[in-house]
Amino acid sequence: MAVTEESKLAQKVEESSPTVETKFTDEELKSLSDLQQGYQQKQSQFGQLKVQRILLTQQLENLDETELQLETQYSELQKSEQALVKTLNDKYGQGTLNPETGVFTPTEGNT
Repeated sequence: MAVTEESKLAQKVEESSPTVETKFTDEELKSLSDLQQGYQQKQSQFGQLKVQRILLTQQLENLDETELQLETQYSELQKSEQALVKTLNDKYGQGTLNPETGVFTPTEGNT
Protein backbone atom coordinates (compact mmCIF):
# COMPACT_ATOMS: atom_id res chain seq x y z
CA MET A 1 0.00 0.00 0.00
CA ALA A 2 2.92 2.33 0.65
CA VAL A 3 4.06 1.94 -2.94
CA THR A 4 0.69 3.09 -4.24
CA GLU A 5 0.70 6.10 -1.93
CA GLU A 6 4.23 7.01 -3.04
CA SER A 7 3.18 6.71 -6.68
CA LYS A 8 0.18 8.99 -6.07
CA LEU A 9 2.38 11.48 -4.25
CA ALA A 10 4.90 11.51 -7.10
CA GLN A 11 2.06 11.96 -9.57
CA LYS A 12 0.68 14.92 -7.58
CA VAL A 13 4.13 16.54 -7.43
CA GLU A 14 4.51 16.17 -11.19
CA GLU A 15 1.06 17.63 -11.80
CA SER A 16 1.56 20.56 -9.43
CA SER A 17 5.01 21.65 -10.60
CA PRO A 18 5.16 23.42 -13.92
CA THR A 19 7.57 22.00 -16.45
CA VAL A 20 10.31 24.44 -17.28
CA GLU A 21 12.93 23.47 -19.79
CA THR A 22 16.48 24.43 -19.00
CA LYS A 23 19.23 24.41 -21.57
CA PHE A 24 22.63 23.25 -20.39
CA THR A 25 25.62 25.32 -21.39
CA ASP A 26 28.02 24.04 -24.02
CA GLU A 27 30.61 23.52 -21.29
CA GLU A 28 28.17 21.42 -19.22
CA LEU A 29 27.19 19.39 -22.28
CA LYS A 30 30.88 18.83 -23.07
CA SER A 31 31.52 17.70 -19.49
CA LEU A 32 28.63 15.22 -19.72
CA SER A 33 29.84 14.00 -23.08
CA ASP A 34 33.39 13.59 -21.72
CA LEU A 35 32.05 11.54 -18.82
CA GLN A 36 30.04 9.35 -21.18
CA GLN A 37 33.07 8.80 -23.41
CA GLY A 38 35.19 8.04 -20.34
CA TYR A 39 32.73 5.36 -19.21
CA GLN A 40 32.59 3.86 -22.70
CA GLN A 41 36.38 3.82 -22.88
CA LYS A 42 36.66 2.11 -19.48
CA GLN A 43 34.04 -0.47 -20.47
CA SER A 44 36.00 -1.21 -23.62
CA GLN A 45 39.22 -1.48 -21.62
CA PHE A 46 37.55 -3.88 -19.18
CA GLY A 47 36.47 -5.98 -22.16
CA GLN A 48 39.99 -5.98 -23.59
CA LEU A 49 41.41 -6.91 -20.20
CA LYS A 50 38.99 -9.81 -19.89
CA VAL A 51 39.92 -11.08 -23.36
CA GLN A 52 43.62 -10.89 -22.44
CA ARG A 53 42.89 -12.80 -19.22
CA ILE A 54 41.04 -15.50 -21.21
CA LEU A 55 43.93 -15.81 -23.67
CA LEU A 56 46.47 -16.05 -20.85
CA THR A 57 44.36 -18.69 -19.12
CA GLN A 58 44.27 -20.67 -22.36
CA GLN A 59 48.05 -20.35 -22.69
CA LEU A 60 48.51 -21.57 -19.11
CA GLU A 61 46.22 -24.52 -19.78
CA ASN A 62 48.25 -25.35 -22.90
CA LEU A 63 51.48 -25.12 -20.90
CA ASP A 64 50.05 -27.41 -18.22
CA GLU A 65 48.99 -29.91 -20.87
CA THR A 66 52.41 -29.79 -22.54
CA GLU A 67 54.10 -30.23 -19.16
CA LEU A 68 52.02 -33.33 -18.45
CA GLN A 69 52.90 -34.76 -21.86
CA LEU A 70 56.60 -34.13 -21.25
CA GLU A 71 56.40 -35.75 -17.81
CA THR A 72 54.78 -38.82 -19.37
CA GLN A 73 57.43 -38.96 -22.10
CA TYR A 74 60.17 -38.56 -19.49
CA SER A 75 58.76 -41.48 -17.50
CA GLU A 76 58.63 -43.58 -20.67
CA LEU A 77 62.30 -42.77 -21.35
CA GLN A 78 63.19 -43.84 -17.82
CA LYS A 79 61.35 -47.14 -18.34
CA SER A 80 63.13 -47.66 -21.66
CA GLU A 81 66.46 -46.96 -19.98
CA GLN A 82 65.72 -49.45 -17.20
CA ALA A 83 64.72 -52.10 -19.73
CA LEU A 84 67.89 -51.52 -21.79
CA VAL A 85 70.12 -51.65 -18.71
CA LYS A 86 68.49 -54.92 -17.63
CA THR A 87 68.91 -56.41 -21.11
CA LEU A 88 72.57 -55.36 -21.29
CA ASN A 89 73.24 -56.56 -17.73
CA ASP A 90 71.67 -59.91 -18.56
CA LYS A 91 73.81 -60.19 -21.69
CA TYR A 92 77.13 -58.75 -20.46
CA GLY A 93 76.84 -58.68 -16.67
CA GLN A 94 77.57 -55.73 -14.40
CA GLY A 95 80.12 -53.23 -15.62
CA THR A 96 80.69 -49.80 -17.09
CA LEU A 97 80.35 -48.55 -20.63
CA ASN A 98 82.41 -45.80 -22.15
CA PRO A 99 79.80 -44.11 -24.41
CA GLU A 100 82.47 -42.39 -26.53
CA THR A 101 84.37 -45.58 -27.43
CA GLY A 102 81.61 -48.14 -26.94
CA VAL A 103 83.95 -50.26 -24.81
CA PHE A 104 82.32 -52.22 -21.99
CA THR A 105 84.43 -53.07 -18.99
CA PRO A 106 82.96 -55.74 -16.69
CA THR A 107 83.23 -55.23 -12.97
CA GLU A 108 85.48 -57.64 -11.15
CA GLY A 109 83.80 -60.91 -10.36
CA ASN A 110 81.73 -60.89 -13.59
CA THR A 111 84.44 -62.18 -15.89
